[in-house]
Amino acid sequence: MNKRHLLSTLALGSAAALALTGCAGSTGDDAAASKEITIGVFNGWPEGEAVSYLWKLILEDEGYDVDLEYADAGPVFQGVAGGDYDVALDGWLPMTHAAYFEQFGDDIVDLGSWNDDAKLTVAVNADAPVESLSDLAAAADQFDNRLIGIEPGAGLTAATQDEVIPTYGLDGMDFVTSSTPAMLAELDSKLAAGENVAVTLWRPHWAYDAYDIKDLADPEGTLGDAESIHTFTRTGFETDHPEVNEWLAEFRMDSEVLFSLENVMYNTGEDVTDYTDIVRQWMTENQEWVDSLTA
Repeated sequence: MNKRHLLSTLALGSAAALALTGCAGSTGDDAAASKEITIGVFNGWPEGEAVSYLWKLILEDEGYDVDLEYADAGPVFQGVAGGDYDVALDGWLPMTHAAYFEQFGDDIVDLGSWNDDAKLTVAVNADAPVESLSDLAAAADQFDNRLIGIEPGAGLTAATQDEVIPTYGLDGMDFVTSSTPAMLAELDSKLAAGENVAVTLWRPHWAYDAYDIKDLADPEGTLGDAESIHTFTRTGFETDHPEVNEWLAEFRMDSEVLFSLENVMYNTGEDVTDYTDIVRQWMTENQEWVDSLTA
């Protein structure tokens, strides 16, 4: 009996030791995983890319391993809801992305807004012969009957198709959608040639500093009032990353500061694909403000 008891005790001890070893390994893996964060970034939306780069570098300075993953708005919302992405920083409410927030509301967490000056627009060259969307249909031929849009899945595109075009009788214009870079390229080329151009745009955007353009009045309110830009996370993010969740929930950035960051990123005159060094330099020049985000 004593021998059997001794063998049983040894077996249990060995099993316990193995279990503890396994737990220690899992704890190490979990600890490493807890420092990994993926940020979903909307293709072609500079304000979202700018703050995503900013937070990537801030979090890396705090010891996190951060990846930026690019996709259109719909797939980013779906990715956050499905847990493929941890967080995104470019959700517009109450209008532009309202359908996505409603569709994925059970699987994402809205941390609130970080900027409250967002606005969807239709912009034209400053010397264009129109001042309002109400004037555009009659002058459509002076714009080659073209309204240049951005990505097909963007909330701005949906608002233009569903509200702007039918309300102002713009069905006779060719609404061209492809991508934000393509829209900006056409804006640039038309302005350089001294030709009229109409594009879907939004504030805040660096194009307003770079080009001589103006917004068309929207007397019927088809593009809504000023909106707020929200941070949203996957469910469980607060539990997995409480410190980061708190920082992001408290994050605020006014438009002047945002324009400052966007301008150094996008008005370089060069084809930049990695903004790390540019954003790092901007952070150094604005160190006190940057430090306040994690204080």
